Amino acid sequence: MQFNASLRASVFAAPMALAFALATQLVGASTSHAAECPGDNGGLSLPKGFCATIFADNIGHARQMVVAPDGTLYVNTWSGVYYKNNDLPAGGFIVALKDTKGAGKSDLVKRFGETQAEGGKGGTGVYLYKNYVYAEINDRIVRYPLKDGEIAPEGKGETVVSGIPITGDHPMHPFIIDANGALFVSMGSATNTCEIKNRMPHSKGNDPCTEQETRAGVWKYDANKLDQKFSPAERYATGIRNGEGFDFDKSGKLYITQHGRDQLREDWPELYTAQQGFDLPAEEVVELKNGGDYGWPRCYFDGFQQKLVLAPEYGGDGGKKVEGCADKLGPVAFFPAHWAPNDMKIYKATAFPEPYRDGMFIAFHGSWNRAPGPQGGYNVVYQPFADGKATGKYIVFADGFAGAHKDPGSAPHRPSGLAVAPDGALFISDDVAGRVWRVTYVGDPNSKDLDAAPEIKAVASGDKNVLPPEGIHPDAGAASLPVPPGGTADQVALGKKIFDGEVADATCAGCHGAGGVGSPVGADLTAGTWLWSDGSLEGLTKTIVEGVETPKAHAGAMPPKGGVELTGDQVKAVAAYVWAIGHAKK
Repeated sequence: MQFNASLRASVFAAPMALAFALATQLVGASTSHAAECPGDNGGLSLPKGFCATIFADNIGHARQMVVAPDGTLYVNTWSGVYYKNNDLPAGGFIVALKDTKGAGKSDLVKRFGETQAEGGKGGTGVYLYKNYVYAEINDRIVRYPLKDGEIAPEGKGETVVSGIPITGDHPMHPFIIDANGALFVSMGSATNTCEIKNRMPHSKGNDPCTEQETRAGVWKYDANKLDQKFSPAERYATGIRNGEGFDFDKSGKLYITQHGRDQLREDWPELYTAQQGFDLPAEEVVELKNGGDYGWPRCYFDGFQQKLVLAPEYGGDGGKKVEGCADKLGPVAFFPAHWAPNDMKIYKATAFPEPYRDGMFIAFHGSWNRAPGPQGGYNVVYQPFADGKATGKYIVFADGFAGAHKDPGSAPHRPSGLAVAPDGALFISDDVAGRVWRVTYVGDPNSKDLDAAPEIKAVASGDKNVLPPEGIHPDAGAASLPVPPGGTADQVALGKKIFDGEVADATCAGCHGAGGVGSPVGADLTAGTWLWSDGSLEGLTKTIVEGVETPKAHAGAMPPKGGVELTGDQVKAVAAYVWAIGHAKK
């Protein structure tokens, strides 16, 4: 489902950007006709006239990026609780990448900043201001002096802000700096919606939500000052559950994306259908205003009604009540639920044709909680935008990151960061495999088309060379799994269907990934490591029934029965399947 935002509700631009792009990308074609892309676009699907190269690969969990005037790309990488932190590249978490040969890929890679051995865990935010690279690392924002001609800073980092909160559901801190040095930092919420018991069914919201004193908003600091300390006093705006993608438009207005809340259906099944659960609430882009309140946790944005409505934790009735929400600030553009907008850049360059100028490119990391419906996002969209509002329907600009089947546990790539180069090229980062793509335009510079990328279609069941049997038939693979003591093969087969959301609207695979292989919010159940029981059928059944309110080694809490209504036999079947995948031969 796609929302039509028009009906419903400091990047560098080089003057010779178009000439540069054509000179370096066109091969045997005139400047008025599209050329063939030299490769396979690094696996991406793009609109006609656009080509992509793999600019860098395997650099770590690549998050946000920024490009220097000389074309050097700086990428912040992260080693947080969302990742299996094995085989991290040696060196610091900030990566400097440069293409010195004009080949469309980096041949110079330098890492700097704190290393893992020094206690570093990286971060998301990164920006350039004056002669410094600013970056998030752990609970701080630091800056590294950049000398003329230097690709990677050699000096030690200086602390700009320290003591930033890193607990709870959203420990990342994207930021942006304006021309005067105002440093705007996002502090994501520690909870889903400020519940007394986070993510647990029927838990009321804290009232007042004291969490907002230090979370769920944007804080403002001075990028020119060192050793500033985080405190509630610097809060600039509130009610933003998890702001990630910042950018200024040409007039200087600042915008930020917002991740909408989760678990309306799971926590309040008497108020929301399964369909409403994965269709609500909309993801948002809002204009950031001093003192603005954007509604969280009391309100969420309903994209169908095009308004903020009262959350059930605060007395909401499934979308009718709006008490206290009418005076909150709504979005300037909105998108399907749970797509996770991790970054946004307003295209102020000129290398792309006119329809792509001044609009928003948004990187959607992809959902985990649209189950039992299909997961969504895992793409980059373009939203036409002008004069502070959406001017048309968005298009999917880049797709193919997750392959033919979108799933948080098995996606080989997930878009996370965006950056626009001085020559107008668009960089896209991936925080799974650490890949960075460089997208350029080689088509007709006078084109007025705004075409979506060709759709990535699931592979037909007759193609035996691409998908394994478990990807073709829902029962395939279950028969080969071991059967737990006291269980049956029929239980394992039923448990797989429930786990995958085919039965009872269950959401297991949404958190734990298809096949239980794990995701950024759910543990890997195939590892055979059990933290809440002895791993027996009885122990697993007890854990599923009781839920996991405070995980020991993972970020995502699990409501009892995964937040849906399961019968006793269905719970036993899920437990049998979980036991089976945990004991299957590797």
